[in-house]
Amino acid sequence: MPRENFNDLVAFVAVAREGSFTKAAAQLGVSQSALSHTIRALETRLGVRLLTRTTRSVSPTEAGDRLLATVAPRLDEIEVEVAALSDMRDRPAGNIRISAAGHAATNVVWPKLEKFLPDFPDIKVELIVNYGLIDIVAERFDAGVRLGDQVAKDMIAVRIAPDLRMAVVGAPSYFAKHSPPTTPQDLAPHTCICMRLPTYGGLYAWEFEKKGHEVNVRVEGQLIFNTSTQIVTAVLAGFGLAYVPEDMVEDHIAAGRLLRVLTDWCPYFPGYHLYFASRRQSSPAFAMLVDALRYRA
Repeated sequence: MPRENFNDLVAFVAVAREGSFTKAAAQLGVSQSALSHTIRALETRLGVRLLTRTTRSVSPTEAGDRLLATVAPRLDEIEVEVAALSDMRDRPAGNIRISAAGHAATNVVWPKLEKFLPDFPDIKVELIVNYGLIDIVAERFDAGVRLGDQVAKDMIAVRIAPDLRMAVVGAPSYFAKHSPPTTPQDLAPHTCICMRLPTYGGLYAWEFEKKGHEVNVRVEGQLIFNTSTQIVTAVLAGFGLAYVPEDMVEDHIAAGRLLRVLTDWCPYFPGYHLYFASRRQSSPAFAMLVDALRYRA
C-alpha cells in the first residue's frame, strides 16, 4: 500500500471506533464529506466494504472488524512511540563520546559535567583521555577538546575555558639545593620533569615568551611522564622543576608547597575549545551539553 494511504487507515479506525462520521470528522479535523470520500476510496482500493452505514449509525462489516483488529493496535503503538519521542525532546537522552587531554578532562570538562549530568540522567557521556590530535570523526567521537590553536579549520569550535597560562614551579626542598632560574637559558643545569607528547613526536620543549621574544627550551631530567598529574606529584616530592598549567598548582603555590619562577616569561595560550564536525546532526542532548560546557566570561 502506498505510504499516503496510511492516512486512510487512520480515518477508517476513527470512524469505526466512534461509530459516527460526524464525531470522527471532528476528531480528525476534517469535513464529514471529505471523510466519507476517503472511506469510499479506501473500500474501492481494497475491493471490500468496510463499514455498514444506516441513518442512525455506522458499524464495521466482517472485513472491517478484521481490519480494525489488525490495524488499530499498530496505529496505537505508533502513536505511543511518537509521543515517547516528544518526551525525549523534553527529557534529552543519548550517548556522547568526547576525546580530551588529561588536564582539560580533569580541570575543565569534568567540573562542568558534575553540575550538568545529575539533571539529565538519560544522557550518557564517555570521556576519553587522549593526547594525540586524533581524527574524531574516524575514531567515532562526537567531539574533542583541544587548545584553540590546535582545532582544524573545518571544525565548529566552541570555547569552554579562558586562555591558559603555564607555570614553572619547584618544591622548597629543591630550591634549598639549587638557585632559582631567572631566564629560560638558566634551566640548562636544572633537573626538570619532562613530558612526552605524541603530537610532538618526543619530549615537549618548554615554551616561553617575553615582549615578543619567543624561546623554546629542551629540558632534561630523571623523570619523564605523559600526563600533567604525574608531573605535579613528582614536583611536590622535590624531583625537579615542572612546567604545567598554572591552575593545577596555584593552590600549592598559595600554601607554600611550591615556589614559582620565570613568571614574566610564561605565556598565555588560546583556551580549550570543544570542537566537532560541521556536518554533525546535533541532537537535543548534544546541544544541551555544548551549552553546559560553553565558557562564559
